[in-house]
Amino acid sequence: MLRGIGIEKFFGSVRALDGVDIDVHPGRISILIGPSGGGKTTLIRTLSLLDPPTVGRVEIDDDVYEFPSLTGRRIKEPWPKLTVVFQQQFLWPHLTLRENIALPLLKQKLSGSGSIVSELSNFFGMDSFIDRFPNQVSLGERQRAALARALALDPSYILLDEITSALDVEQTANVTRYLLKLRERGIGILVITHFLAFARRLVEQDRGDTVYFVEAGRVVEKGGADFFVNNRNARVRAFLASLEFKDDLGR
Repeated sequence: MLRGIGIEKFFGSVRALDGVDIDVHPGRISILIGPSGGGKTTLIRTLSLLDPPTVGRVEIDDDVYEFPSLTGRRIKEPWPKLTVVFQQQFLWPHLTLRENIALPLLKQKLSGSGSIVSELSNFFGMDSFIDRFPNQVSLGERQRAALARALALDPSYILLDEITSALDVEQTANVTRYLLKLRERGIGILVITHFLAFARRLVEQDRGDTVYFVEAGRVVEKGGADFFVNNRNARVRAFLASLEFKDDLGR
């Protein structure tokens, strides 16, 4: 299991995360929702140890990281067991999309990289542009490539920050189907999203999936699939209504 316990994060005197507890179970999906600036992306960065917490404990299966005792020390990198995809993509501009996707496989010296890339390209409908450079394709096409690259190494946990923000309805549906397949394979998934329909499609009560509402650096409330129905927290209800309005506006 991927677990954050008592996670706090300071940027100078600013407390971005305030005692957050969160679990990402293998074979389950966890959703982070909440207003912009509430700490969701910071939480993903701390859980992945890209930007370790100031205080707290991160557990990735049998690996335990305690802070501040590890602050400033070289720590065991959790990659590729744990992979993150950010909204910004971070693709190498001098490599084609195919080369971007294949690069992690080559670094890990994994055989069959060509077939893995071809499979992902076909699934995400990239065959017509996969040999172009990032600046030659649309934002949505770059987003698909970034997601494919993260999935190429078959991680145990994948953390996704607004990965459907640049995708059309059809590609969002494809991503949804792929994430549900990953859950079936036992991969733990954590997703930040501002699209209510997308979140509802991912979360299923009988599978133990979880929704976390994060605001001002804290987990204000959490629940299962029933989180979206008749929530008793007035603040959460107001936020869910805003997401529903966003969905109604379309993409």
